[in-house]
Amino acid sequence: MTAGKLMVVAIVLCGLIAGVSMYYLQVYHFYKEVPATGPEDVLLTTLAGDLTALPHSDFRAIDADSSPIRYRACFTTDVTPAQAAATFEPYEGAEPRVAPGWFDCFDAESIGTTITAGKASVFVGHRNIEYGIDRVVAITEDGHGYVWHEINDCGDKAYDGTPLGDDCPDRASFEKDQ
Repeated sequence: MTAGKLMVVAIVLCGLIAGVSMYYLQVYHFYKEVPATGPEDVLLTTLAGDLTALPHSDFRAIDADSSPIRYRACFTTDVTPAQAAATFEPYEGAEPRVAPGWFDCFDAESIGTTITAGKASVFVGHRNIEYGIDRVVAITEDGHGYVWHEINDCGDKAYDGTPLGDDCPDRASFEKDQ
C-alpha cells in the first residue's frame, strides 16, 4: 500500500472513530436515569406562586450534567388539564425538546402535536430551576405528563450576551442562593 493510500485510510478511520464516539457521548454517555424519589418528583407552581407536588405515578426521568436543558421526564396522573388550569400557572410558548431515542416515553414531536391540538396544557413547574432555565410540565387529556426544561427570557439574554434587564434576577446573587 502506498503512503498516500495509507494516509487516506488513517484519516477515514480517525473520522469514523471520532463520529461514532461523538454519537455515543451525545446519545448515551452523558445521560443518566433519575430515580423516582416521591411526590416532589413533579412540582407545579400554583397561581399564588407556591410550589405544590402533583399526584402522579409511573415516573421516569433522565438528566445530564453537561447541559441544563437535558432534563426529561414522563409520568401518569389522574389530574386533567382543566383541573390543573384552575390551580397552576400556565406556561406559554413551550416546545418539548427531543430526547434520546432510547428514552422512549418522551416523544417531543408527538407531545408538541398534542399541545398544538389543544389536547395538552403546559404549566410552570419551577421558574429558574437553574439561572435562566424554567422547568415546565405538560399534562395531556389521556393522563400522561411530561417534564422538560425551557430557556426563559433571562436565559436567552444571558447566553447571547444581551444586557439583562431589570426583570432578570442578579446572576451572582442567584447562584450564591442556590
